[in-house]
Amino acid sequence: MAKNPLDRVMDAVATVREDLAAAHRRDPAATDDLAILLTSPGLHAIWTHRVAHRLWARGARLPALVLAQGARSVTGVEIHPGARIGRRFFIDHGMGVVVGETAEVGDDVMLYHGVTLGGRSMDRVKRHPTVESGVTIGAGARVLGPVVLGEGAQVGANAVVVKDVPAGATAVGIPATVRAGGAHPDVQMDPAIWI
Repeated sequence: MAKNPLDRVMDAVATVREDLAAAHRRDPAATDDLAILLTSPGLHAIWTHRVAHRLWARGARLPALVLAQGARSVTGVEIHPGARIGRRFFIDHGMGVVVGETAEVGDDVMLYHGVTLGGRSMDRVKRHPTVESGVTIGAGARVLGPVVLGEGAQVGANAVVVKDVPAGATAVGIPATVRAGGAHPDVQMDPAIWI
């Protein structure tokens, strides 16, 4: 059964509130809802993506791509309208982030600026990463190909990930290797210390 217009508006308002709360949790500089609402390019990019993704899913591919291109021009964040992104997704700073067409992103994921979730194939197959819930990806990191970043994994700044990263692990370096996680899942490793 289709939702009535008022229910859709209320759902959108609830989603915006959820995104603002996520920004407060993840960004110590985010202190005022109005300022975040008006000035966060990462949030503007994801809000626009949600509209573009709906258009894409309904077969309105060209309008979806045009909308995504407009968001890229304004925010510096490029999210393909075909990418599937979960709730409370947060991009801190945003500039230079790229999320490819077949990328799948879970809930409560955080990306810093310059992150690429890119492909390694020209074939029309699943060619972009799957990022499970609770993952944090550091500035400038590249996650390439149909790899899986397990739930709660972390990727260090400027790492290049071309293999799966287990849940709760930290991957750093070029090419990225797993440095922490697994045996001590309660210990949160700061990926920046491995840079």
